[in-house]
Amino acid sequence: MTIAELKLEPLTCPSCIKKINSSLRKIEGVENGSIDIRFNSSKVFTTFDPQKVNITTIVNNIEKLGYPVERYRLKTKM
Repeated sequence: MTIAELKLEPLTCPSCIKKINSSLRKIEGVENGSIDIRFNSSKVFTTFDPQKVNITTIVNNIEKLGYPVERYRLKTKM
């Protein structure tokens, strides 16, 4: 499993969190219950299986919703 930390452009409303959360939960390979979206820092944390989904798919999913990803970091979960 891999942990992703994605920094987005500033989120403008709490409904942004619901949209992103709902969309990420539908992606096969994203671990259920692992999505943590922080409104004040505009960061998204999630755990995913790199054999089922890659970070590009996750980034594209968020950006299609209208939330540009400025950068991301990946860490292998032990």
